[in-house]
Amino acid sequence: MTKMALDIQIKTLPSLPGVYQYFDKNRTILYVGKAKNLKKRVSSYFTKTQENGKTRVLVKKITTIKHIVVDTETDALLLENNLIKKHQPRYNVLLKDDKSYPWICIKNERFPRVFQTRRLIKDGSEYFGPYTSVKTVYTLLELIRGLYPLRTCNYDLSQEKIVAGKYKVCLEYHLGNCKGACEGLETVEEYNHSIKAIREILKGNFKDSLNAFKDQMQTLAQEMYFEEAQKIKEKIEILENYQSKSTIVNPKISNVDVFSIVSDESYAYVNFLQLSYGSIIRSHTLEIKKKLQEADKDLLELAITEIRQRFNSKSKEIYVQFSVDLGKEVKVTIPKLGDKKHILDLSLRNAKYYRLEQLKQVKITDPDRHVNRIMAQMKADLRLSEEPRHIECFDNSNIQGTNPVAACVVFKNGKPSKKDYRHFNIKTVDGPDDFASMTEVVYRRYKRLLEENKALPQLIII
Repeated sequence: MTKMALDIQIKTLPSLPGVYQYFDKNRTILYVGKAKNLKKRVSSYFTKTQENGKTRVLVKKITTIKHIVVDTETDALLLENNLIKKHQPRYNVLLKDDKSYPWICIKNERFPRVFQTRRLIKDGSEYFGPYTSVKTVYTLLELIRGLYPLRTCNYDLSQEKIVAGKYKVCLEYHLGNCKGACEGLETVEEYNHSIKAIREILKGNFKDSLNAFKDQMQTLAQEMYFEEAQKIKEKIEILENYQSKSTIVNPKISNVDVFSIVSDESYAYVNFLQLSYGSIIRSHTLEIKKKLQEADKDLLELAITEIRQRFNSKSKEIYVQFSVDLGKEVKVTIPKLGDKKHILDLSLRNAKYYRLEQLKQVKITDPDRHVNRIMAQMKADLRLSEEPRHIECFDNSNIQGTNPVAACVVFKNGKPSKKDYRHFNIKTVDGPDDFASMTEVVYRRYKRLLEENKALPQLIII
């Protein structure tokens, strides 16, 4: 992509919160970033001299910019984390103050510890991340420790040393933050069951933990252990509240594909959001040129098939705006309310912004094509017999019933024609009579055009 094409992309970005992605000439993703204002943030890479050498190298490699619009900065942060974990862009590690991102480690040891680290050691331990915000890591660790008592000591808890009574429980045990594995008060199986649940939470899958806690709460309540049941209920509330208000990470929504479509006279735009364990991991918008005035339903069915094949999607359920026929293997859901509707609205919003950006780019690179598309769309929307290449608009005003005046503004080929603007002093109307004033002005305007043999407008707006 030429520098001019890249400049046009930047100029047409929305001034909204979202996530941007940089690609090189081979369509390899280089960098994922978040922004409160996409246009300002992305422009800053290209409008100032970068002091960091690695940033300069990155900017030289960028040929394409993609973005996803979201509602809030928090959503942008969460989506950025999801995309980084999914794609592992090279420069996301290199461009953070020359430091690596924080990870959450599940240590490869008996009674595994769970902790934050910036060092990845190849010793069989599991690492989840990287996270662009340390605050996110702390929040996740706080959530996990509030749900599952884990050890924080770095003792070697081998079977022999525990049996020999080498260790004694510490303050964490007495505070209820640890179950005393060092003295054999907790079995390996019990501890690993908690680790399994933690592993799913770090992947974004909250459902298993929620179901297990709900079953446990019901059992305790039935056995009249109401205090213990209340503690489990509090853990359920912690899990449900954690990011549950976010449309980017929502444990209530499993693995689904979300599709939406917007169209005009010539083109249709289909946005695709892919969710894994309730987290958005991919966004793509497909532009389709219409040939025979195809209906949105037909275009959406075609696009869904193409996009699912291209990205090898295996999701068994999709969310769409209206009913589509995709066979019996895929469940089609049309959300009306709640979190599912919010996800669909987010997809639709991205499709609309993509269309607007394409129109802005066409306006810059091919003004005539841009005008033709607008004229064709107005003809269809207003059900006119011909394109409104010449439009005239009238309005009138007065000062508390005195000094009535009127004005006419003119648009030709989609642009203001200021030399044709006219100002009228009302001559035949006394008092504040807008209808009579408008009648006089319209009559005077078109009587003169007819007398001078000038073209009449295709559209008059009063």
